[in-house]
Amino acid sequence: MAPDDDQEQRRQPDEGARVAADLAALAARVESLERQLAELHAQPSASFRQTAPPPPRPASSASAENLSAQNVARRPPKPKGSLENRIGSQLFSRIGIVALLVATTLFLKWAIDNHFIGPIGRVLAGLIAGVAVVVWSERFRRQGFSAFSYSLKAVGSGALYLSLWAAFQLYHLLPAEAALGAMILVTAWNAYMAWSQNSQILAAYALAGGFATPLLLATGGNHEVFLFTYILAIDIAAVVLVRLKSWPRLLLGAFPATTAFFIGWYAEYYGVFNVGEPLGITTVFIVLFFLVFILPTIHSPQDGERTKSTPITEIFLPLADATFAALALYSVLHDSHLYDLLPWVAVLFGAFYLGLMRLPQTRVASAVHLSLAVVFLTIAIPLKASGHWITVGWLAEGVALLWVSARLSGPSSEAAAASVPRILRRLGIAALALGFCGLLVQPFWLYYRIDTAFLNSRFATSLFGIAALAASAAIAVRAWRREDADSLSWLQIAGGSIIALNLVAVLACVRELQTAWRPTAGDPEADLQKSLAVSAFLMLYGAGLLAVGFWKRSAFIRWQALILLVFTIGKTFLYDMRDLSQGYRVLSFLGLGALLMAISFAYQKDWLSLREPAPSAESDVPVSNEGADR
Repeated sequence: MAPDDDQEQRRQPDEGARVAADLAALAARVESLERQLAELHAQPSASFRQTAPPPPRPASSASAENLSAQNVARRPPKPKGSLENRIGSQLFSRIGIVALLVATTLFLKWAIDNHFIGPIGRVLAGLIAGVAVVVWSERFRRQGFSAFSYSLKAVGSGALYLSLWAAFQLYHLLPAEAALGAMILVTAWNAYMAWSQNSQILAAYALAGGFATPLLLATGGNHEVFLFTYILAIDIAAVVLVRLKSWPRLLLGAFPATTAFFIGWYAEYYGVFNVGEPLGITTVFIVLFFLVFILPTIHSPQDGERTKSTPITEIFLPLADATFAALALYSVLHDSHLYDLLPWVAVLFGAFYLGLMRLPQTRVASAVHLSLAVVFLTIAIPLKASGHWITVGWLAEGVALLWVSARLSGPSSEAAAASVPRILRRLGIAALALGFCGLLVQPFWLYYRIDTAFLNSRFATSLFGIAALAASAAIAVRAWRREDADSLSWLQIAGGSIIALNLVAVLACVRELQTAWRPTAGDPEADLQKSLAVSAFLMLYGAGLLAVGFWKRSAFIRWQALILLVFTIGKTFLYDMRDLSQGYRVLSFLGLGALLMAISFAYQKDWLSLREPAPSAESDVPVSNEGADR
């Protein structure tokens, strides 16, 4: 045999030994990794135990093992359930709840029809089944199937409610007090499970069961105190859960249900024959309901981290609660013929919301409460006042709101407090708009017959409106000159107030001129005099307005004057020329022509330097523009 063959035969056992050693080292490393992973799954929070170091291995194997350990340590986040998963786990569970409740109901009916079980046995079977399903659901919750566990709890609670209802309504085995107490225990247990398991869906189940109890135990009688006390207790429990667990969506069930119960009872029993009008008791419950639903909107700053501010508690609930309480009290007082108390109730609401702003609350809730205060005070004006005093009250309120808004706003105001003056400003504009509409329509619904021109309450109301609009314009101009953040809105308020002022002044004087010639209605000569007087007034007012525009260097005022003069020209040529006699035509056109020539001469002479100067070819220095409008 050749020497090379001998060497090859000796090398083969050596290589086999090395391969076997490598396989043994690899098996030892795999066993070590499996042991570490087992310890990680068994005790994730405990520190890893020290294991025997594996046999030496190549550097490439060590890096691969480190990468594998890092991938194990960084587990990917749990993927969000797909649409198929949500349908299978959530939608089908809810449908299953309804199906099982229907099956339970059908089973009870089937047992009743066939007399398989006696009444006591049927009720006990339903109660035992309900309790068993609720207890059984805890096993699935501990295994991580929370949604399915909550579905089973809903089925069990429904079986308990139906069994108690059957014991009371169908078989008369329980008196009303015992059935009510048992249903309250079921509701309380559901609420406790919702609180302890931090489950909003369980709280919703408890709320639904609580409000279903009066319907299940209804006997057709009037039990106002008992019914409203029970509903008030449920509302308090719901508000407590909202404050503790920050579940504002529960209020979307509690408040509408409370409102529906009150409306149903009121329509059925308040003031009907042989029942009477329990004014005091009903009013007390309305106030208590109102105060309970005010609580979610109020919270101290330290609760801000736990209680989330949502549109439900900041906007929807305050507005809905105020509407419910106001309409309920209005209906009670109106049906009790206590009309004189209605405006004072509105004033109390306004004062209450103004005082509520001093309590800790979010900026949005504070703005909503301020808006409600102003709205109730505005409603109190027509409820208490009558005639022209309604218009006067709206105008005074509008001026007061604008003044307060101007005092609160400014360049140095904080951004967090900027919404309050802005809301006041908008409410002031709304009040002024109501007053302005009242000034426009008051001759048609209030003053049917006035024989004395100018010396009457109608013209006095118009003068007050002119003064209020002038004050609003002055307040807005002063605030605009301070260059607030919302200076453009102040400028728009000033412009709108000036336009409304001129319109009210023109209409008021035209009405009084028509009243002065009313006794001579039907006399052609008197009609001509009235038409001439109206045209003369419009020309003089337009000229005076134009003079004010020149004096104040305001193109905005001058444009209003020019529009009024154009209207007067059209009236003179199209209307007066048809009706006036020759002498009156001469006077009308003579006055109009002289006025227009004077205005034209003033513009042509450019006494106020309104024209833009011609560019100079000799110098590029800009010409001063001091005489132009600002």
